[in-house]
Order: sequence, then C-alpha cells, then structure tokens
Amino acid sequence: MCGRYELDASKSEVANAFDAWIEEDFPKRYNIAPTQPILVIKAPEAYRDALSNKPKHDALLVRWGFIPSWTKNPDQWPLTFNIRSETVAVKKSFTNALRHHRVIIPATGFYEWKKQSRGRSQPYHAALDDNSIIGFAGLMETWSGSEGSQIDTAAILTTEAKSPLSEIHHRMPVIVRREDIDRWLDCRNFRPADVMDILKNTPAEHLHVYPVSDKINNAAYSRSDVKERINPVEDSGDKAQQRNNKDQKRGKSPKIKDQFDLF
Repeated sequence: MCGRYELDASKSEVANAFDAWIEEDFPKRYNIAPTQPILVIKAPEAYRDALSNKPKHDALLVRWGFIPSWTKNPDQWPLTFNIRSETVAVKKSFTNALRHHRVIIPATGFYEWKKQSRGRSQPYHAALDDNSIIGFAGLMETWSGSEGSQIDTAAILTTEAKSPLSEIHHRMPVIVRREDIDRWLDCRNFRPADVMDILKNTPAEHLHVYPVSDKINNAAYSRSDVKERINPVEDSGDKAQQRNNKDQKRGKSPKIKDQFDLF
C-alpha cells in the first residue's frame, strides 16, 4: 500500500516533468497523508492541438481519498486512498474513472512500513536512484451533491511489490514510466485495455530504500527531517533468530524457556 508520500519539488520542476499547466504555486511537502489535498496531473477537458503554445496537460488539487460519483453519501464511503491494480478493471466503483479519469500523482518519494515483532513497524523511505520526480498511476472522480456541492477526489493504484521494496512490504504504488505517461493520461484515444500493461511495468529496480524515524507516523508532522536516514533499532525477533542460527551451527539446541514453547 501507499499511505504516505512526499513532493519535494517546485512548481516549475513538476510542470516541466509532466508538461503540465499548473496555475498556483505550492509548498514542498514531506509527509502527505490521506484526506489531505494532493496535486494531480490530467488530460485537459477540451482538445488541445499539438501546435498550441499551452502545455500538454493540466493540473489541479483534489482530496486524497477516492469517492465514486454514484455514491449517495460520501461520509459512508470507506476511505479509499489505494486501489489494487490487479482488480481495478472489474470493480464497479472504479470502472468509470479507469475509462475517463486517469491521472498522474507527482511525488519524489514514498514511505512503506516493515512489520516487526511485538506489533512494531519500521518505516522506510523509497525514491528513485537519481531522486527524480515520480509519477504514480492514479484515478480521479468528482462527486456531486444534490445541493450542487462537488468534491474532486483521487487514489493511487498499487501493485505487488518488487525488489528491493518487497523486502519491506508486499504492496507498492504503481510508478508510470516516462514513456507511458501520455498514453496513461490520454483517455480519449486509449481504452482501459490499452493501458493495463502500464500497471505491470513499475520500474522498482531503480528504487533505493532506507529506514526513517517514526516521525512519519504523525500526519501533522511536516518538517523535512521526517525523511532523514536513521539506524533502525534491531528487531528483538531477529536477534533471537540470529542466536538460534549461531547455536545450531555450533551443534547446540535452541533454548526453550518453558513448556509452552513446545507448541
């Protein structure tokens, strides 16, 4: 899954990376969490000629947490900040967005948690080797209330994690390769069947991953040191396993604390 990410880039850097028209400036953000406003890149509403002096794509702010347009009460819809790419094409909640509202969610890194013993989890930061801007595959939808109110929402598509991230977590966001961005965003000329291969082609081999502090767990913490590398505390479960492995190599039996350890 992807429950936190960062966008440590300027307006011009994001605009250049995705050939997008971005009207308003925005601050760098290091701990973006669900329900917060996020920037998405999308195809323009009206056809834009290739000879136009405007950028190819548009951008807008939406709520991170997908709400289908057909739901009657958005407050009763579960918080959906990730969507599984393997089943997105057959889920009623997402078929309209997959056909008509595919977006790119710019980021410069994201966070995943590795489960440890005693219910603890160690957070890790992941980014491309060159720290360049990433484009997550996303879906957007606009919910309209009976009284005329509207909410633009989006979610990040996820896939099975690949190395090196698979050692941390079993899921990861779908990262769209540069050469596939135009095809992913072009809902006029490319149907869902024409872009499903993009969801299976995440460049995970170019990611580098390192541990960070648990400051990232606090969605209100927004300082840049949230992504600083740390030396993680060694998991007690790992220590016990290492001792047992050493004992077995020496011909010793693992220590049993009491009778219940036999079961």
